[in-house]
Amino acid sequence: MGSETTLGIIKPDAVQKGVIGEIMNRIEASELKIVGVKMLQLDKARTEGFYAVHKGKGFFNELVTFMTSGPVVVIAMEADGAIAKWRQVMGPTDSTKAPEGTIRGDYGTDIQFNAVHGSDAVETANFELGYFFEPHELVKYEWM
Repeated sequence: MGSETTLGIIKPDAVQKGVIGEIMNRIEASELKIVGVKMLQLDKARTEGFYAVHKGKGFFNELVTFMTSGPVVVIAMEADGAIAKWRQVMGPTDSTKAPEGTIRGDYGTDIQFNAVHGSDAVETANFELGYFFEPHELVKYEWM
């Protein structure tokens, strides 16, 4: 496995709970390097574009409403095997099935209000990172 860059989003439910710092600490504790971070208030058009792959599915409108309900924090992370590592730290999508000690298990409540988002593949990560970050906004730790 080589170095990868992936995207995470701290969703409105976790921002409202005041656990941004806790989630960032878990990212760093799992040896993912944060190479970009922004707090945003997503609008409907931007959210629909980001989740376009789900358009037409029964949960799409609820997802858009939820993701525009409050601020989010988008995070670019880098590590060897970053995608799998971040998905392990997050836990399963359905928070009711996520083990204690994972972000979703500790801060999520169900499949929608699950605290965080993460890319599921290299191609998805590339799209998602480009959706929120310009290349010059991502830091390279060449000095470390």
